[in-house]
Amino acid sequence: MNLTQRIILYALVLISGIAWIILSADFSKNTPAAQTSAPQAGFSAPDFTLKTPAGESYTLSELKGKAVLVNLWATWCPPCRAEMPAIQEIYDEYKAQGFIVLAINMTAQDNPLEIAPFLNKYNLNFPVLLDETGETGKAYQLRSLPSSFFIDRAGIISEVVIGGPMAEALLRTRVEEILK
Repeated sequence: MNLTQRIILYALVLISGIAWIILSADFSKNTPAAQTSAPQAGFSAPDFTLKTPAGESYTLSELKGKAVLVNLWATWCPPCRAEMPAIQEIYDEYKAQGFIVLAINMTAQDNPLEIAPFLNKYNLNFPVLLDETGETGKAYQLRSLPSSFFIDRAGIISEVVIGGPMAEALLRTRVEEILK
């Protein structure tokens, strides 16, 4: 094979490779990376559908237009217990303005029999949801309890607070921000 034939062969292989890459590329928005939300400020909040202990179902994406605090917690978590009264107070103060709290109990890591007494002890009247499989915790990349995600009316995470307890002043500031 002479030099000219080798150059033509290499060029054909190169052109074939480029054509294969272009033809097999997926330019749709349906790739897993395009569908996945990152649980951090500036990104869409990962969607979930969970039930309350009474069986009522909540889907985060159906709450667009409302400011949402997603709080991941457990009954055995001391900072979770410490911040619940402040969360309840802020909820009562701002719910008429379109603020909702979705308190997600990490039921897979908790004792389900302790949830109802916990809710009664703290007189919680915002939706408490059960993550029985741990899937929502995984979607939110849960590393520590409590973890709180402040989500604006467009469904975008405005602020993430890992650990706690959150002070009432911090809660108030973050809630007022997502209500804008």
